[in-house]
Amino acid sequence: MAEVLQSLAQLGDVAKPEQPAAPVHVKKVDAQGRAYATGKRKNAIARVWIKPGSGKVIVNGRDQEIYFARPVLRLVLKQPLQLVDRVTQYDVVVSVKGGGLSGQAGAVRHGISKALTHYEPELRGPLKKEGFLTRDSRVVERKKFGKAKARRSFQFSKR
Repeated sequence: MAEVLQSLAQLGDVAKPEQPAAPVHVKKVDAQGRAYATGKRKNAIARVWIKPGSGKVIVNGRDQEIYFARPVLRLVLKQPLQLVDRVTQYDVVVSVKGGGLSGQAGAVRHGISKALTHYEPELRGPLKKEGFLTRDSRVVERKKFGKAKARRSFQFSKR
């Protein structure tokens, strides 16, 4: 049975229960030396493989400049690599589907961030601090009956 404490001084002598150790993140690579991760944003799903290389990014078999023509989308893609100064150290191969280009770019960014943490677990801290490892769970709200869109009502007419 548990012992009864008579004073606060005895409280320090009581054995504390063991705290579980923090999870240790290990390097996860396949037989070809690639790290794999899945990124998601809106309805887009990106499968991302990274391996050491010259900094090429291939999206659905095409170069990133061709697939993501807008510079803002390419900027979104490069954010995790620029944050950890690895822009020219890894080749990235991406297969992305679903959603629009903006959602796909966000999914690729999420996938690259996760794949970087699989390849170099010590990069988890800075990427998590910037929020790149968190899946943005916002999705389009569904349309309701009796409404023009999700919340917009039809135009009111008095007569």
